Amino acid sequence: MPSPEHRRPDGLDSATVAAVGKVSEALETIERARGHLYSFHQLMGHADLQLGDAVDALRDAGCGEQGDRLAHEMIGRNAIDGRWSFQIVEEFDDLYWSEFRHQEKCVREELQGGRRHLFEAEMKESRRTHGKPGHEATP
Repeated sequence: MPSPEHRRPDGLDSATVAAVGKVSEALETIERARGHLYSFHQLMGHADLQLGDAVDALRDAGCGEQGDRLAHEMIGRNAIDGRWSFQIVEEFDDLYWSEFRHQEKCVREELQGGRRHLFEAEMKESRRTHGKPGHEATP
């Protein structure tokens, strides 16, 4: 039997559990997108540092004009208008991600007593082989 935090509250219908599950699934997708955004942020920073090394190598190789141009035009350049990648991440977190997390939590609290992953918990219960090692309901 699932643990209490993964049991459906009395009176909660399957359609509501499925609908709340879809809201949570959308948030999970946003969490993945946020991870990609952080990857973008780190890749941009790393590339800027790599370009600095490349500029130094060009200058050392006697290609100062090209190195100077890259340093002037590209090193420290904004990723989008007025923003480095850290600012993009911060704005996404403040404007969208934190609000989505708040709204998803409100829906769960209002409709299923704050319980998380009810849809998945019920799926686990229906798919596991009761009594078989490795298929236990709880640790």
